[in-house]
Amino acid sequence: VIIGSGPAGLTAALYTARANLKPLLIEGLEAGGQLMLTTMVENWPGFRDGIMGPDLMAEMRAQAERFGTEVIQGNVTAVDITRRPFTIALQDGRRVSAAALIIATGASARWLDIGSDRKLSGHGVSTCATCDGYFFRGKPIAVVGGGDSALEEATYLTRFASKVTVIHRRDTLRASKIMQDKAFRNEKIDFIWDSEVVQVNDTTKGEVTSLVVRNIKTGLERVLDVDGLFIAIGHTPNTGLVKGQLELDSSGYIRTHDGTKTTVPGVFAAGDVQDHVYRQA
Repeated sequence: VIIGSGPAGLTAALYTARANLKPLLIEGLEAGGQLMLTTMVENWPGFRDGIMGPDLMAEMRAQAERFGTEVIQGNVTAVDITRRPFTIALQDGRRVSAAALIIATGASARWLDIGSDRKLSGHGVSTCATCDGYFFRGKPIAVVGGGDSALEEATYLTRFASKVTVIHRRDTLRASKIMQDKAFRNEKIDFIWDSEVVQVNDTTKGEVTSLVVRNIKTGLERVLDVDGLFIAIGHTPNTGLVKGQLELDSSGYIRTHDGTKTTVPGVFAAGDVQDHVYRQA
């Protein structure tokens, strides 16, 4: 059984189906994973003109099904990996048993939870600089966050953007000193301190035009003209199902060894649920 239908889950399905292991893939609430929230994917090998994220996931699913993967809709609410066969409970009351289990439940990017950020995801708001930075050549953009990820994204985005403004809730950064020094030296990066984004403004076509930024200490608001917003406040691995049953690292990601093996024989983990370094499809 494979839990998760993003790139990792569908790749696992493709390989296990071709190995005649009769995989059953359970889609989950967000079928297709994070690429379903993306518009044009230009860095997937083999598609020189790019491919829409949902279209790519539909192709991957069809390819896995072609070789015999059984795909069912459903949300897994509990797993028991303390004894064999493993059991998986679904929200609708169904129970499935498995000789082996692949967990590919992914990670969820943290959002600002202001409504307009999620609404404009893939249309000027992004959580992945390496995925979407290329679309903002010569344009001013903003990055929200103050950790290593935020500064890494901001520094990377200066390759494309005319200017990158980092917006942080505090007056000091959490990032490592080496990342801070690199960002402070970069002439393209500016900082807005003690502030949060409260609104993303857009045109009728859904193109980002500006942000409303509020100073947390004074309450004063200002409008920042940008063409894009990158949210870099971290990811949350979707490991609630196996917490207490598998070894997790300090950030909640599943620990693996020898590639994808977990601490329980017969249970494997793949993709963003265990990889917090690359975070790529």
